[in-house]
Amino acid sequence: MTDRVRRGLLGAGLLLPFAARAQEAESWEQKWNRMLREDWPGLGRYAEENRSLIASGAKTDIVFMGDSITQGWREKRPEFFRPARVGRGIGGETTPQMVLRMMADVIDLKPRYLHIMAGTNDIAGNTGKMTLKQSFDNFQMMTQLAKANRIEVLLASIPPAANYPWRPGLETVGPIRAMNTWLSGYAKRAGATFVDYWPVLDDGSGGMKPGLASDGVHPTQQGYDAMATILEPLLKQRGI
Repeated sequence: MTDRVRRGLLGAGLLLPFAARAQEAESWEQKWNRMLREDWPGLGRYAEENRSLIASGAKTDIVFMGDSITQGWREKRPEFFRPARVGRGIGGETTPQMVLRMMADVIDLKPRYLHIMAGTNDIAGNTGKMTLKQSFDNFQMMTQLAKANRIEVLLASIPPAANYPWRPGLETVGPIRAMNTWLSGYAKRAGATFVDYWPVLDDGSGGMKPGLASDGVHPTQQGYDAMATILEPLLKQRGI
């Protein structure tokens, strides 16, 4: 097809259905790579929601910052995110990307609390190989940014996973446990609250209990319900 013919078809609107289908057929990996090229931190993902929320004047009690596990929570259990609970998870994201989203997706919303669940994709190397120290630095940056803006922090444990389907052969259990041990200790040092979901999710060997994850990583509705039994009492104590 020549450029002249293509322009004519576009002008007539005849190529739009094909373009739409091509975009729909785009795989997750293709979408992810496109986002890394066009909007590395994912700042555009919630830009309109943030503008609307700020303009409404509605209060925000807590923001949930995270990756696909946080994103899936809002999608699979929307009733958990009642007014003043704001979900800001983006599938595939790593902690350095979240650091860059802190102003727009957290601080500008002026919440009282911030729940951070991250690290799965750091271990997976979704934005390149990372050391545990680099991940720890990013958790500290997010915590310090929040506390500097009078936002109390809830640091969540990384959920168990015997493997990552998108990274076959990668060791997961050891790094997850090491990161959670650090998060628990850092929460005490930083005056944050450590939220440990492992007692209700772990199958005893570092994997997810049967029925609580669709692929061994991402919680099912039942998985999120189990997590809520840990978190809801903490939120209730804080009037959230």
